[in-house]
Amino acid sequence: MEIGISTFLEATPHPLTREKVNHAERLRRGVEEIVLADQVGLDVYAIGEHHRPDYAASAPELVLAAAAPLTKKIRLSSAVTVLSSNDPVRVYQAFSTVDGLSNGRAEIMAGRGSFIESFPLFGYDLNDYDELFDEKLELLLKIRASEKTNWPGSKHRRAIVNLGVYPRAVQEPLPVWIASGGNPESAVRAGTLGLPIVFAIIGGMPERFAPLVGLYKRAAEKAGHDPSKLQIASHSHGFLADTTQQAADTFYPYNKSQMDGIGRERGWPPMSRASYDASRDLRGALYVGDPEFVAEKIVNLRRQLGLTRFFLHLDVGSMPHSEVMHAIELLGTKVAPIVHKEIARLEASE
Repeated sequence: MEIGISTFLEATPHPLTREKVNHAERLRRGVEEIVLADQVGLDVYAIGEHHRPDYAASAPELVLAAAAPLTKKIRLSSAVTVLSSNDPVRVYQAFSTVDGLSNGRAEIMAGRGSFIESFPLFGYDLNDYDELFDEKLELLLKIRASEKTNWPGSKHRRAIVNLGVYPRAVQEPLPVWIASGGNPESAVRAGTLGLPIVFAIIGGMPERFAPLVGLYKRAAEKAGHDPSKLQIASHSHGFLADTTQQAADTFYPYNKSQMDGIGRERGWPPMSRASYDASRDLRGALYVGDPEFVAEKIVNLRRQLGLTRFFLHLDVGSMPHSEVMHAIELLGTKVAPIVHKEIARLEASE
């Protein structure tokens, strides 16, 4: 069971003062967070690509590359790379470069993206949203499979005839995960290809994703893959402090401000303190509390979904950097050991 952090390098305004960190400072803080996560023994740090003023991470691979020589063990991933509006050749080259700098610790988390700003920005038609992802994922997997690429061409891309793509990754193959917000087609696609999957579980009850996990495994088995060897991860919002009450009170205004802002775009109702607190309970989607409580929730999710990796998303809503760093320290030094010990106990009793 791997435990790590996902982030979009938020640069949103403070919920009360409306002050906000500039993008350059947020990028530097991101590198500091990766270095600390490595030092406290976390397994992976992942950065999501966005093209909005409230996020600093339009090029996650560059931030990961900056952190690569400063770290030793932690895996470095996107969360996600918006593959539909990207060039698979450049995606492979960027992450194989991170792989070389980190001596084999890079990963790609490929998704279609829940925000759509990248499509007009890079000249793509939203009507091709699904078709673009399918074609570009196929090409990316071809590129990682061999040094020379042959691609017959498609509606959206001309042919590639026996051309090399360099540098080659240290890892063979370079890990590619599929990210899903709960779309059954995404689960089937990942299972059929035998690729690891990450579910974004940011609302409701996480247990409702169990049917999607079953769908994913059945698709994999039907395609000839061993379901027992599949990797399954979740990405969930949360925050850690020394006490659960402190974590809940600290995180609430930042989380509310961020989610209400997105909600205004998507038609969600404003977050209330009651709905926030309900999401923090053992069966809810928010992982907010002291280390013992958050560890209990992660173990519970492992039982429900058979996870092999858990991402705690920090920091929704541009929280104070010192408090984010403390949460990272608690996740690595307190939560992870509890989770690993409890999972070992459960497996020994099976």
